[in-house]
This record gives sequence, C-alpha cells and structure tokens, in this order.
Amino acid sequence: LRCGYVEEADAWRVWLLRAIAGRPEDHQIMYGLAGERRLPEITLDWLPGYEGSRPVRTGNEAAGQFQLDVYGQVVNALYQARKQGMPPDDYTWSLLVKGAAFLEHNWDRPDQGLWEVRGRRRHFVHSKIMAWLAMDRMTRGAAELGRTGPFDRWRAVRDRIHAEVCDKGYDPQRNTFTQSYGSRELDAALLQIPIVGFLPPDDPRVIGTVEAIERELMTDGFVLRYPLAE
Repeated sequence: LRCGYVEEADAWRVWLLRAIAGRPEDHQIMYGLAGERRLPEITLDWLPGYEGSRPVRTGNEAAGQFQLDVYGQVVNALYQARKQGMPPDDYTWSLLVKGAAFLEHNWDRPDQGLWEVRGRRRHFVHSKIMAWLAMDRMTRGAAELGRTGPFDRWRAVRDRIHAEVCDKGYDPQRNTFTQSYGSRELDAALLQIPIVGFLPPDDPRVIGTVEAIERELMTDGFVLRYPLAE
C-alpha cells in the first residue's frame, strides 16, 4: 500500500478473507494459491533435490499445525491496511471479532510456533506476543472505528498475555527473552518485540535480547532463526 499498489493489496485482502472464512478454530497457517485447504505432504524419493538436499516434498504438513501467531498476523495486516487508507467493512470486522473470541479462550495453549516445528508443542514466546498483538489491535481498531465489542475483555486478555510473557518468557539472569517458556534457547522472531510495540526499543529487556541474539545467533552478518543442533 505504501508503494501505491492499492488494487493488489485489496485483491489480497479479498483472497485472505475468503480463505479464512468459517470458524476461527479451522483457520490454517497456509492455503493454496486458490485458497485450497488440503495440502497433503508427499515425499518425492526419486528426486535428488538442489545439490542433494533431500527430501524433496510437495505440499506441507504444517498446514495442519496449530500456530497462534497467524491470528495476530491476520488482525495486524488488516489493521495496517485500514491505517494505510483501505476502507473498513462490516464483514471484515465480524470475522475479526470471531477470531478475537477464539483467542480469548485459546491464547494460553502451546503451539508449533512460527518455525513450524515438528516436535511437541510448546509455549513459544513469539506466538504469545502475536496473540497479544491481535488483542491490542482489536482494542485499538474498535476505538478508532467506533465499533462495538467486548473492549474490557479484550484489554484484560491483552494485559494478561503481556504479564505472562514478561514473567515466563524472560530470563532475568541473562537479560533476554527466550524462545519458549522455561527454555534457554533464543529465537530471531523475538526481534519482533519492539517492532509490534510489545515493549519499547529502549527497554533494557529488549536491548538485552538484541545483544543476546547478536552474540548467539549472528553468523557472518546473517541471523539464524534459532540455534542449530550440534
């Protein structure tokens, strides 16, 4: 939108709203180009892959994963679209309200996280921050648009998520947020903390997190998503 591609942005919004239509609990982290929901993962054993990078797969098993962060991504994308001049509408708002109601009762569930881990679900800090983002943008959007909604509940959930993340997702001994509750590992997704407004950039905990990521995840000027297994 900031680059002037208004029609393209509106077409994407229409596609997104069509893809996520239905019950919020059925939202997927990805869809096919035409909005397909079934994306079965198939391994193509006969293909060597680029420079021998097996396995080669089509589809994506992660389509069936539970990831809290997608709710925050959707709400924030539509919030930012409106801030950039895209007109709001009742249908979009009704979908967002349903999504917020789902988050009220599910934000405290463990999930697979942004990086689509195939192991056990965990309480990923980035996922919780994105759930906070969804409730924050719903509260802000409702006030800015004069919409009706359970504002007090949304604010209460937002504040509860914030308090829990700062308590369980922060390591005071190392002065850094961690990848998940009780973990010592770092995660590049934590760099989103000041970007989305969860904490200000000059907060000592944010500064400590950035410094820790620089020390432990930066290699030759590039940042790893998370620590690689030995």
